[in-house]
Formats: sequence, C-alpha cells, structure tokens
Amino acid sequence: MLSDIDICRTTSLSPIDDIATQAGLLNGEFHSQGKYKAKVSLHCFERLQHNLVGKLVVVTAITPTPLGEGKTVTTIGLAQGLAKLSHSVMACIRQPSMGPVFGVKGGAAGGGYSQVAPMEELNLHLTGDIHAVTAAHNLAAAAIDARIYHEQRKGYEDFEQRSGLTALKIDPKRVVWKRVMDHNDRALRMVTVGRNELGKDLNGFEREDGFDISAASELMAILALSENLKDLRQRIGRIVVAYSTDGKPITTEDLQVAGAMAVSMRESIEPTLMQTLEGVPTLIHAGPFANIAHGNSSIIADNIATRLADYTVTEGGFGSDMGFEKACNIKAQVSGKAPDCAVIVATLRGLKANSGLYDLKPGQAIPDSLFADDDKALEAGFANLQWHIENVAKYGIPAVVAINRFPQDSEHELAKLQSMIEALPHNVEVALSEGFAKGGKGTVTLAEKVVKQCAKPSQFKPLYQFSQTTEEKLMAVAEVGYGASSVTLSYQARHQLEEYQKQGFDNLAVCLAKTPLSISTDGSIKGAPTKFNVPIRELKLCAGAGFIYALCGNVLTMPGLPEKPAFMHLDLDDEGNIIGLS
Repeated sequence: MLSDIDICRTTSLSPIDDIATQAGLLNGEFHSQGKYKAKVSLHCFERLQHNLVGKLVVVTAITPTPLGEGKTVTTIGLAQGLAKLSHSVMACIRQPSMGPVFGVKGGAAGGGYSQVAPMEELNLHLTGDIHAVTAAHNLAAAAIDARIYHEQRKGYEDFEQRSGLTALKIDPKRVVWKRVMDHNDRALRMVTVGRNELGKDLNGFEREDGFDISAASELMAILALSENLKDLRQRIGRIVVAYSTDGKPITTEDLQVAGAMAVSMRESIEPTLMQTLEGVPTLIHAGPFANIAHGNSSIIADNIATRLADYTVTEGGFGSDMGFEKACNIKAQVSGKAPDCAVIVATLRGLKANSGLYDLKPGQAIPDSLFADDDKALEAGFANLQWHIENVAKYGIPAVVAINRFPQDSEHELAKLQSMIEALPHNVEVALSEGFAKGGKGTVTLAEKVVKQCAKPSQFKPLYQFSQTTEEKLMAVAEVGYGASSVTLSYQARHQLEEYQKQGFDNLAVCLAKTPLSISTDGSIKGAPTKFNVPIRELKLCAGAGFIYALCGNVLTMPGLPEKPAFMHLDLDDEGNIIGLS
C-alpha cells in the first residue's frame, strides 16, 4: 500500500471553490487561500441562522496507545461513508499542532484513503491560525513584563505622572500567564526572564517564568468556544494574567492589550475549508489538546456545518474520558448543541494494550507481538471498551462501536471482538471500519449504524451544571465520570479554589488535565480501574475560556521530544517535495 502522502498526491482533488459550492456556501461567504483551501466568512451565519440544525456525531475512542487508535481516520472515513449513502455531510476536525507532527504521533490529517487533503498543508502551518494564537498570547506576556519594568523602574508614583496611567502594581511572583510556542521543548518548562548584565536593568526585572505549548493557551480554548468575533473579543478581555501586590486579579483589559490581542486573532476566527480524498467538505478550526485543554474543534465550525449538512462528523481528543467528556460538559453546554450519536473507536491492539500485559511507552514502536492472536489479552482489555460504552451511556447519547481494522488484524480476533460487543446488554451498535484501506466503501456499514442511532430521540444529560460549586463539578467529573473514589486537592489547589470562590469565579466549567493513557491519573494503570484517587496539584483560572483548569497528577502543559522524534524522518526531495510526513 502507498504511504499516506503518496496516496494524497496521487488523488485528484477538486478546486476549493467547487467544494465550497458543494457544501452550500455562496460567493462572498468564503475566500480562497490557494487552490485547495479557503477561509469561511462568519457572515454566512446571517443567511444560515434560520436553517434546520443537522445531526452532530462525535467520534471518541477507548483508552489509546501512544500512537492513537485512528479517531481521525474513522471521522473522515465515516463522513465519506455517509456521502456514499447520498447523505449531505461535512466533517469538522482540529488544526494539527507542530508539536506532535515533529514529536511522536506525526500528522493529524487521517490516513490511508480517509484523510484530509492536501495533508502536508493541513499538517504544516495551514492558514496560520495557531501562529496567530501564539503571537497574541506572547503579546500579553510581553505587555506584563513591560508594565512591571516601567512601573518599578522609578516607582509607581513616577510612572503614573509620566504615563497618565494608573499603576497596576503587578506582583512579579504572581504572574500566571506563561509564554507559549507550537513545539515540544521540555527545556523551556521553567525559565528565568528579565536577566541583565551586571549593573544594568535594560532587560527588565528578573523573575521565574515558563512556556506551555500553544495548544494549551487559554486563547486556543477561547477560539474554540467563541460564537463570533465580538464574543472572542469579550472573552479575551476577561483573561486573568496576574495578581496585584494586594491580591487583585489583573486582566488583559486592565493591561489595555486585549484589543491588540483580538486584532492579532481576527483572521483566525474563520474556519478553514478543505476536502477529504473523496471530496467531502471539511472544516478545520482550533487545536486544543484533550489531555491539557478541552480537546475539541470549534463551536463556530460546528454551527456552520450543522446548518449546511444533514450530518456533521467531528471528534474529541483521546478516549471518552477526555475529549468526549469535555465535548459534553463544556462545549455542548456553551453551544447548546449536544451530540446526537457517539462513535467509539476500538482496535484489537488498543484493547490488548489495555490488558496490562504489555508495557507500551510514548516514543516507542508498537511491538509485533501485539498483533498476534492473544485471546487472554483481548478478553482482559475488553473491560476498557465496556467502560467507555458505559461512559457514553451516562450522557444519554446513542453509540456505535467502530472496530478500526489494521492490516495485521486476524479474522478470528475481529469476529471474537464483534461477538463480545453484541453480547453486551447496552443499546450499542457495532461495525467493522475499514476507512484506512478502502475509504468510504469501507465505512458504509458503520455509516448505516450511525444513521440508525441518530434517529433515536436525544436524552442528553451533562454530569454537572455550571451553577454548582467548583468542588462539586470536580467531584462529578472524577467520581461520576472517571469512577474514582475520591478527589484530593493539594494545599496550593485548595488555596486557589478558595481564592476563586471569593473572586466570584465559582460558576465556571471545569477542565481536568490528566494523562490520556489511563482512565485514572496514572498512565501505568490500564483497563477499567476503580476506587482510585484523583490528585489535583494545581488549579488555573481561565476566566475568558469559561473554565477552571485542574492539573491532575504529573501531566505537563509543555511536552518534550522523544529519543527518536518524528522530525528525523522529514526532509525535501530534489524537486522540493516533502517526504517522511505521515
């Protein structure tokens, strides 16, 4: 079989104007960014706002191996399968970060005959939205240190006389806005800024700082959760970036940088339109990770797609305990649109990895032994799939299990897995998904099952309401959602919780950041663990995004590169074509 990039290059694509017209957009509602991509103007809402809203399908998964189980392949394949059944359909996915592209997982365009094209354009920069987020974020960081410098250089009173501004009196030890970049770089997790040559202060005042990856920026979450440009601007103004010496929250509005940040992100509010290899219109917008952010593409993209198409297929990052949980408890409550169906992607290798009989680590290749027949491992790992099926059922959403087939999979194990799923008492459908090898033809049965489940009446119920206390919401996700027996807040997290309550921030959603490699907060615990504790070491206020961000266990907001990162395989051939991207 050809490589992903070769499949993409040998497939004939339609001009993006034709894809836009096929999707139902009119001239003036999109503007091309080259031959195969376009930005979609939010002015189209003026025409579409009264359209009927189509069905929303969220693709999720079992607890994945470090290389993933094929959610994007299934998302694109399912969209193509629905098109084969002559349904009006669009896909919505996140914009890939450069971190995973150059790090472990590689690209995020799907794969085989179910991918978004051109895949190299999607995976590398696209239309620059992530760079806009990075620039706007770091503008605020620069504004903070500039304000500290100018206020402290000759004192607050002198600053006010010189500038005509009121001194904010930022406490350098309570700056909560780190810098960001769109690469994995562990060396930047903790840095010192403002260092000077001896006897000089030109570079500012020295303080401890650090970097997160751009996908973890609150601005990325704001982009994904905003309804329009006005909402984006208002949310940016509510971001708390530091505290004053008397403990008062300081916002980007206080710094008078919020407007400039919004200007930097003005173009990023528009989703990018592309196509699958079979010509299904696809919107790409926002790129929050699900382990350290809320893990879903934008509300704006969904709102456009569901008003243009009968079916919209999107995905939540990692397993159903991650992106799907946040799609239901954060995104759906903000947008007012709940999923009509969930597709749970399962693989033989993923289930056997969840048996606990294999030691898989990020950055390491999956051993060939994982593809050999192993009924014991499959039966042991099946508990993980059962957990995810039950988890989706908690939200009252009909589900279909998509068994994503790999070339090495045995017929015996595939049949065994399908019979195990069919024997479950839950009202769940199951279908073999062969989108990677066969494109839309390989997902027609899956598409039929999804249409059947979408026809059922919705009984959506999130795990909590925003009106509950922050502690109640944290417990709801950990205990009702994950199945934990307890939640433990560190001294720092307890202090932060009390502070946020006093400041009036108790009515926000909660976004738990944890390992994707286990339902628990310990990546080494596989299967379907019970009676575990969820330790929360730190809380972070994301007032603009509308949630409080809880760091659980040892999860990191700036990934590091493995011993043999994916960038080692990337290069240009003699004709200037990219090679090694997958």
